[in-house]
Amino acid sequence: MTAFPRPARLPRPHREDVLIAAAGLLGGVLLWALGLHTQGSRGLTGAWVLVPVAALSLMELLRRSAPRTALLVATLALITDQFTEGSVATIAMFTDIVYAAVLYGSPSAARRIPWGTALITVVVTVTAVSWLRSPEGLLLGVVAGAISIAPATTGVLVRNHRDAAEAARLRAEQTALLAEIDRTQAVMAERARMARELHDMVANHLSAIAIHSTAALSLDDARTTKDALTVIRENSVAGLAEMRRLIGLLRDSGDDLSPAPAPTLGALDSLVERARTNGASSGLTFTLQDRRGAGAPLPAPVEMAAYRIVQESLTNALKHAPPGPVTVSLDHSRRALRVEVVSPYGDRPGPRAPGSGAGLVGMRERVALLEGEFEAGPVTADDAAGTKIWRVRAELPVDEGDGTA
Repeated sequence: MTAFPRPARLPRPHREDVLIAAAGLLGGVLLWALGLHTQGSRGLTGAWVLVPVAALSLMELLRRSAPRTALLVATLALITDQFTEGSVATIAMFTDIVYAAVLYGSPSAARRIPWGTALITVVVTVTAVSWLRSPEGLLLGVVAGAISIAPATTGVLVRNHRDAAEAARLRAEQTALLAEIDRTQAVMAERARMARELHDMVANHLSAIAIHSTAALSLDDARTTKDALTVIRENSVAGLAEMRRLIGLLRDSGDDLSPAPAPTLGALDSLVERARTNGASSGLTFTLQDRRGAGAPLPAPVEMAAYRIVQESLTNALKHAPPGPVTVSLDHSRRALRVEVVSPYGDRPGPRAPGSGAGLVGMRERVALLEGEFEAGPVTADDAAGTKIWRVRAELPVDEGDGTA
């Protein structure tokens, strides 16, 4: 058995539309009962005047859901009203339906209806003047414009205002969404920066503590244990100072706790010396080759990134490198600062600290923020034996006005 689709049901009329329809119908009945009409006796007299009133009151129920149908039926009802004694209720409901057709109809209908009402008004005026050949024809044209052009124009104004308000609301929502996205990105960027700073500042000291504490526990030698404890204490104190500096930067409360300045390349000697002390028991030697020469100071972000790259590279060497030389090289041209850290590569005997790979990620992020170039990994050394080494190389751009040739 073939099943036929059910016809689509019209949506339930809006509460305001029901009230308007009821008021129009009751008003028409009351005017008819009082004998108040808009014109003299025509072909259809008596209760016939209520037919257009009833039709228009029904169309008021469709003024939002089906404005085009309501306008078409309302126009026919208004024409029918001309053959009766006429009712003010019919004219009032017709003007409301014209207004609703522009306000709730499609955009194309909202553009065409005002022009259509203007054309109809002109036709009615010309026809009335030609037929009556008196000023009364102009009066009919004015009435036609009042019940058609005026509500259509009002509907256009209200619709434009509503569309402008909706557009403003959407823009406000988009602005709020973009602001929230910017805020989230700023928070994520700040968290990433804090993570890099915390890792670079503390990892070096904690790695040295882990290595020497493991050595002290695994070797039953009083001198080795004492040396290890000395290194552990020095790194604990230095790590605590770095943590206090970071807390001071985050607090920024304006009290007596003034955060220390960010480290610069001038502190590389101390950094390499500390690494030399921490790596002595592991058979590592550390050398700094600074070929920058004298010149204008580097931008603070470049110095900060270079210092952290060297610091993290030395930490990784302490963690993973077998015995051998570790060389830190700096070279400054007019356009870039080149940083290179070379360390032995291979299996390391004895205690070693675990690594998570976050250091390489942090170095790569620092260089990317400065739009520089970064590479890290095992390469073959330029020697006859073809020794494998681990090389970290970074090129940090420097503005021409900030560097020296």
